[in-house]
Amino acid sequence: MRLGWIRHGLTAWNQAGKIQGTTDIPLNVEGERQARLLADRLSREPATWDGVVSSDLMRASKTASILADRLRIPLLVDDRLRERSFGSAEGTTEAERLARWGADWRRRVPDQETDAAVRARGMAFVEAFSDSHAGGRWLVVTHGSFLAQMLQALRTGVDDRHISNLSLTILEREDTEWVPVLHNCTAHLRE
Repeated sequence: MRLGWIRHGLTAWNQAGKIQGTTDIPLNVEGERQARLLADRLSREPATWDGVVSSDLMRASKTASILADRLRIPLLVDDRLRERSFGSAEGTTEAERLARWGADWRRRVPDQETDAAVRARGMAFVEAFSDSHAGGRWLVVTHGSFLAQMLQALRTGVDDRHISNLSLTILEREDTEWVPVLHNCTAHLRE
């Protein structure tokens, strides 16, 4: 099985430095352009994909729709791929989070989804999807914090500190291990 993990395209809140979480923010014009650039790249590569599965949040589902349309492959939606809920931190900038919760804000926001909960939700998706699409090659459109947690949960050993908008990370399942083939690649955005 091969999964091509993609972080959604740019949004106005990404540009403003605001944390989105489960707040349903759409792609901006640049985010849609980024999605078309990745779709064009994938259409030129020899490797093919069986389909796209996406978070149900607008920024991810629009990214996925652009990819599916260009590549002429099926599009599925799975709410287990949603971004982590950041609770009362959603809509705030880094400066606002530091002022309210301090430098350790990621651990101190009381009403956010925990790392363990995000990983459990993500692993439930990976296990069920891998079973139902065994041997398949699927693009998975999701979110930055969620994807960072998945890279840890799948024990890939890759750097998960900053997952770029519209980056592509390809993982190949070998027995019980997920092996990175490509990580956080944004070469298509420089075209």
